[in-house]
Amino acid sequence: MTASVEPSPEGVVLKALLAGIEAEAGAGFFRSLVRGLAEALDVDYAFVTEFDAALERFHSLAVFGRGAMMPDFDVPLAGTPCATVLAGEITHHPKGIQALFPEDRALVDWGVESYVGVPIVDRAGSVLGHFAILDGKPIADGSRLVWAMRTLAARVAAELERQRAEAALRESEERLSQLVESATDVIVGFDESGAIQVFNRAAERVLRCSRAEALAMPIERFVRLAGESPLLAELPRLVGREDGSFLGEEDGLVVLRADGTALAFEASLSGSEVGGGPLYTLILRDLEERRRAQQERAQLLLQSEYLQDEIRSYHNFDEIIGRSAVLAKVLEAVELVAPTDATVLVRGETGTGKEMIARAIHARSARSERPLIKVNCAALPAGVLESELFGHEKGSFTGAVEARVGRFEIADGGTIFLDEIGELPLEAQTKLLRILQEREFERVGGSRTRKVDVRVIAATNRDLRRESEGGAFREDLFYRLNVFPITMPSLRERPEDIPLLVHWFVQRHAKKIGRTVERVSAQTMRRLTAYSWPGNVRELENVIERALILACGPELEVEASILSEEARPPAASASASGPTLRVPSRVKVESSGAPSSSGSLEDVEREHILEVLRQTGRRIDGANGAARVLELNPSTLRSRIKKLGIRRSSDVA
Repeated sequence: MTASVEPSPEGVVLKALLAGIEAEAGAGFFRSLVRGLAEALDVDYAFVTEFDAALERFHSLAVFGRGAMMPDFDVPLAGTPCATVLAGEITHHPKGIQALFPEDRALVDWGVESYVGVPIVDRAGSVLGHFAILDGKPIADGSRLVWAMRTLAARVAAELERQRAEAALRESEERLSQLVESATDVIVGFDESGAIQVFNRAAERVLRCSRAEALAMPIERFVRLAGESPLLAELPRLVGREDGSFLGEEDGLVVLRADGTALAFEASLSGSEVGGGPLYTLILRDLEERRRAQQERAQLLLQSEYLQDEIRSYHNFDEIIGRSAVLAKVLEAVELVAPTDATVLVRGETGTGKEMIARAIHARSARSERPLIKVNCAALPAGVLESELFGHEKGSFTGAVEARVGRFEIADGGTIFLDEIGELPLEAQTKLLRILQEREFERVGGSRTRKVDVRVIAATNRDLRRESEGGAFREDLFYRLNVFPITMPSLRERPEDIPLLVHWFVQRHAKKIGRTVERVSAQTMRRLTAYSWPGNVRELENVIERALILACGPELEVEASILSEEARPPAASASASGPTLRVPSRVKVESSGAPSSSGSLEDVEREHILEVLRQTGRRIDGANGAARVLELNPSTLRSRIKKLGIRRSSDVA
């Protein structure tokens, strides 16, 4: 009879350890490992770690000490007993471990005396990490412990390699998923039964079906053959084509949206083996969307070319007429600031030519080959102003049936001219400030940050400094706009330029109207020079055009009555729906056409606006409002009311 062989202590320890960890995987495997080591070998501490790629630090995967699982740690290898396993050899320090590694404060905190560390080595011979035991008493008999731990090392290395491979696979799958999801083309994957397995965002958008709904549908709900043959039966033939499986409508392929409408497309079809069965991938490109994008791009190019031609052929210094000293200073400032990218704020009364200054700056800048985009902030309703300036995404608000490019994007690389900047709502002022500071913004309803390189020129007839002090305009935005201020002088400040402007407008409009005018009478020129021109150059041009229409001979005459009408407030007829207005009695019109009164010109204007407000019941907007009666933009009238210090509640009785 053969005598029975008692298992060795080492075999008992190893069997107990293996039994405890074989049923576990992942984090559970390492927790079972360290608990089993500590309990089976009767030591205070056990842990398993992983080294970083540079082999300079290690972080724990599981730590057991003093009868319980402990928090993980991440520490440098240098100065610790763990650093000695980098050579791939087992390290055993039977006692005096604290004296050997005085820089490792954890040894003192844990109160340990001895250490055994085993490297975790992969099949290529690289050290991945290590596992170790530590105890508060000496570990004298290292042979039994070392043998058991060495035997475990291969199993631990296999588990760590498996976890790393799984992590790499997850990362690869995540990258692939992100690529599929971010693709602009439709990507649909389906198996041999036709069940849809993959349906990316572009598929949701183009085929107009959510992923959740699509995954419950067969592929033939969206793609089929025009003939009698089922798509699935023809897949081997279509995938095996020599032309790379490029498909089109000529192949009889029909692509339908979820609502049943047909889609103009081009497609490619491929097959691969996944999980023991075939997986087919269909990639579709929406040709209609491409055509729309091409049309939009062509439209923008045409707009850009048109704007550039307009700048080159029409707007230049030749149209800024004058030889006065005040105008010469303005043009000198234009020449100085134009080559830079500095933000410019053009100030001046209505009709002085602020837009011409903006165009002259742009034409002399390095951006002259790019468009100058004009935005009248007062002409756009507050509800659509942000969309016009910054664009909007499809579905961002009711009526936004498609994405729209804003003026700032169109002006990228060029210049944007913000006329009547004082009318900008406070919400839009915040976005404009961000563009001036950061050169970035988001479309309305969008989350993607867009970068633009745009020079900003703004214009106003308001005192923005005063308005910023009163809270009507952002103070920080004012200082960002006021980098290089240019004040356009009124026509009253440069009367010597009036004869030049008169001849210019006569020449410009006579041919268009069909009149032949050889000269302007001396009396007319004196009359025009003496007039105060509250509407500035724009008013002068209108007067000349009206006089040309009335002209009957070669000499142009501007009757005093024309200028009188310019100076007088308009009166509504008795039959009109609006109220009847009276001209204030204190205003008189001299034969020269220049108004005179007992007060200043501003006093006369203030009295006149007050009179109109009284007769319209303090109403500004609407058919019977003061703005309609005075033939002014409501925002312009409000600006004049504020400038003249009129308080509608108390001044208007």
